[in-house]
Amino acid sequence: MRGGPELHERQRSEMVEQQIAARGVRDDRVLEAMRTVPRERFVGEEVQEFAYEDSALPIEARQTISQPYVVAVMVEALQVEPGDRVLEVGAGSGYAAAVLSRIADEVFAIERHRILVEAARRSLESLGYGNVRLRHGDGTLGWEEEAPFDAILVSAGGAVPEALKEQLAPGGRMIIPVGEGMGSQDLILFQKEEDQSLTEQNLGAVRFVPLIGTVADNPGGEAASGDNPGHRSSQFPFRASSAPSALDRLRRQAESFAGDVKEVELSPALDRMAGHTALLLGEASHGTSEFYRIRARITRELIQRGEIDFVAVEADWPDAAVLDRWVRGVEREGPSLAPFQRFPRWMWANQETLEFLRWLRGFNEEIQDPEERVGFFGLDLYSLHSSIEEVLAYLDDVDPDTASLARDRFGCLTPWEKDPQTYGRLASMGRMEACEEKVLEILQQLLEKRLEYERADGLKYLDAVENARLVANAERYYRAIYQGPKVSWNLRDQHMFDTLLALLGHHGPDASAAVWAHNSHLGDASATELGAGGKHNLGQLCRQQFGRGCYSVGMGTHTGTVLAAHDWGDPGEIMEVRPSLEGSYERLCHESEEPAFFLPLREEHSSADLRRELAVERLQRAIGVIYRPSTERTSHYFHAALPRQFDEWIFLDRTQAVEPLLDASDAELKGIPDMYPFGV
Repeated sequence: MRGGPELHERQRSEMVEQQIAARGVRDDRVLEAMRTVPRERFVGEEVQEFAYEDSALPIEARQTISQPYVVAVMVEALQVEPGDRVLEVGAGSGYAAAVLSRIADEVFAIERHRILVEAARRSLESLGYGNVRLRHGDGTLGWEEEAPFDAILVSAGGAVPEALKEQLAPGGRMIIPVGEGMGSQDLILFQKEEDQSLTEQNLGAVRFVPLIGTVADNPGGEAASGDNPGHRSSQFPFRASSAPSALDRLRRQAESFAGDVKEVELSPALDRMAGHTALLLGEASHGTSEFYRIRARITRELIQRGEIDFVAVEADWPDAAVLDRWVRGVEREGPSLAPFQRFPRWMWANQETLEFLRWLRGFNEEIQDPEERVGFFGLDLYSLHSSIEEVLAYLDDVDPDTASLARDRFGCLTPWEKDPQTYGRLASMGRMEACEEKVLEILQQLLEKRLEYERADGLKYLDAVENARLVANAERYYRAIYQGPKVSWNLRDQHMFDTLLALLGHHGPDASAAVWAHNSHLGDASATELGAGGKHNLGQLCRQQFGRGCYSVGMGTHTGTVLAAHDWGDPGEIMEVRPSLEGSYERLCHESEEPAFFLPLREEHSSADLRRELAVERLQRAIGVIYRPSTERTSHYFHAALPRQFDEWIFLDRTQAVEPLLDASDAELKGIPDMYPFGV
């Protein structure tokens, strides 16, 4: 077993506080039950280290154990009390039944996969949970001889079986996902009245596997192409809808604009964003033109006001250093590596970024003192992207399975995609550890080679310190790739935060920075699934460090096009962005019928009623350099509480892909100055 009892107990406590209580579950009995039941006992040993992450985990029969938050929300909604008799349909691993058993008198659980019934029985017996009875059978028929039940929990979606309605006691409650397809279900709470009628309450959209049985087969419920049909519940139920009150308040608060971003009147928004140590300007994808252009426009205007001393971006330090020297007009000695020549090149080698850099170079030319010129710096790990290609080439040759996992890890620029099943399989076979030392050796060689080039430049003290720290942290990052997503994510964002602090210190006590990075790095992680899973990010660390001296801005879109790749290392291509999902912040903004707007969210700039409406968790979309439309819900959506995540939200209903820079040999690039920053 990975980790001892004390570790798991501590992780259980953190799970309840961070993933469940912090997100609105208040029933003390539910919270105590979640603290009591050891989730690691209901999954295989190979994934026990993930037992208290905020995710579904694989079990036998190609099924999964639901996220802890899903279980807690459903149990709380049922209002289970001591003395109750509860029926669970779709017992799976037995985890939810175990949680229910810590509150109710008796739990009757039905599961259609015999192998799961046997495994659940072993787990429950080993823990001494004697008030749970298991049955292998058809859950749609219920458990007639033990009826009626005070509460019924159904862990699969479809129509409501008549047998379950009949077996619910007067005054009893039943919770079930209702809907034909995995993408169109609502979590419905039914209550049976004394006259046998059922009242219902919609708790929001969910996504469960179909309810299969004699009377409830769901022919429309198969998994969508590309989804894992074994997922029992791969998303959280969210307690939100596009209620008229939220939509009306949003329309009243939104500061609408139209036309070209270059011509938009920004004064009210600029006044809110000025005067902060760290202005964090996010984006919902790494390949959307409008995000880059409005971010550049805001930064440019604030630089002209004297509000910004330097720009820090989600890019590798050595690549950005070439651009910094170019925009500040600093001569370089010795050879230089051309920046942004490898995947994902378009993330910074695009026309939108180039336009800003050209403007910044021109602005700096009017400043006589080189030390006063506005710089452009990278926050990310040293040689991160340029090293990945070499590492993957090695793994492709010696271990394709591990290479595939590494591609998934590297491709997850947002933290919502994970594959514990694959990780567990490889970890149990010892394959990743066998490759680790060779991968780190390759990395070290690459870092030393790049450092040789940098030594020839006579860089200043800041560069020397950053390069030394980057080498150490990059090696730690690659090692962390083998330890799971939480460790590597936290290390990377901590590194970016430490680099930002070093830059602010270098520029003096009153320095101010504009930071460009993805929403998932800049929105406060504690207000999202990221924080619920034990991860922090740059935005959260900035808020903790600077308080109200940090101002974070997120961006979103409804549809359009994006430049992205299907997988790590694939060529970038322009893809259609699917319309935003029901129940998401993006869909709510789309329903406002405003083409684009600023939405201030900080207390002094917005109404308490709007913040309260928007603080109810909704889905939010995140596209990095990878976009997988066929699995968009699981790959690109997560839950967040927007007013706690950002101080301001910029929405553009329809957007288009960035314009990547062409190869140096292309005729259209003739006449570009020799110091052109992208290796031309």
